[in-house]
Amino acid sequence: MLWLSEARADDSGSKQHFILHLGRIVTPLTRQQLMLVALGIITLITPIAATSFGAANISFMDVIQVFINKMANLTQANGMTERIVMELRLPRILLAFVAGAGLSLAGSVLQTVTRNPLADPYLFGISSGASFGAVVMLTLFTGSGFFENAGMAANSGIFSGSGALSGLLWFSLPFGAFIGASLSVLIVLALSGLGLNSQVERMLLSGVATSFMFGALTSLLLYFASPQATASVLFWSLGSFAKASWSLLVLPTLVIGASLFIILGMKRQIMALQAGDETAHTLGVNVPKLRLNMLLLCSLITAILVATCGGIGFVGLMIPHTVRMLFPGRQPIILTALVGGLFMVWIDVLARCLLGNQELPVGIITAAIGSMFFLLILRKRRVMP
Repeated sequence: MLWLSEARADDSGSKQHFILHLGRIVTPLTRQQLMLVALGIITLITPIAATSFGAANISFMDVIQVFINKMANLTQANGMTERIVMELRLPRILLAFVAGAGLSLAGSVLQTVTRNPLADPYLFGISSGASFGAVVMLTLFTGSGFFENAGMAANSGIFSGSGALSGLLWFSLPFGAFIGASLSVLIVLALSGLGLNSQVERMLLSGVATSFMFGALTSLLLYFASPQATASVLFWSLGSFAKASWSLLVLPTLVIGASLFIILGMKRQIMALQAGDETAHTLGVNVPKLRLNMLLLCSLITAILVATCGGIGFVGLMIPHTVRMLFPGRQPIILTALVGGLFMVWIDVLARCLLGNQELPVGIITAAIGSMFFLLILRKRRVMP
């Protein structure tokens, strides 16, 4: 009996030792780890869930079946469902993701290199300059007169027409948008300065003034346009993914992907600017050159997205702040792009489903949410000592 009790005591002690050892190995997940797990689940679900929303009634399981048949190279029983999913909704979702990721990257970089939490391609005047450049190109490549054929081009999708006009628009819109965005950046730098003593607040105010100036010039061009062309360009300028296609995805994806690699490669120099221009200069960073290069890169990102899907504001303001709140003390560039892409996908779903018989421009929804976010940031900065 004594031997049996000792064996039981040894067995109980080994179990307690195993439980303690297992507790040391399997530690509870931290808040940031839980956020990463949740973000991963949302990333996996979003493509399928977002594809099931729209005017046509397509269930979640139908979308999964279409994807499985496509990967297995099987014939779809319902060809109309496959066409809606693969040719209409999936390119739109991918374009929304690319646009959200690009705008979030541009906003994060602008906030870092200017050391201003309110910096954003929309507030900085870059979006307005890009829109002005794109509208100017539309006027140049539509024959004689203002927008004689632009309405047709816009109604059929800026890049989805046929013939010489479509080819010229495919090349000229991004080019004109980049010229306009770069001109906006140069005006802001000329007003605020580029060197070590440039004032961050003055740079933001210069961006707001530049945005109003280019907005007025764009309105002047639209004043001389035909009513049909004005309505088409106005809807495009408010931001929409309605004309998304696989061919339209190529240029934005290449530009945003290349920009992401450039930003990741220069992350150390960009992060050094957070400590101040003087500190970054002592660390060997060429501050004026780096700032100018990053501003031009943000101009390129914004120009491509404006030319592709119109003006979408405040995404570059909200997403970097949200990511910094979720992951304090870190600067996760890839996570910023991922959260921005997911945010834009669901904003587009909301734009499609909010009204029964028509679609809202996504720029209206992002502006409504972003303006409230902007006021919250201002209030937070005001109450800070």
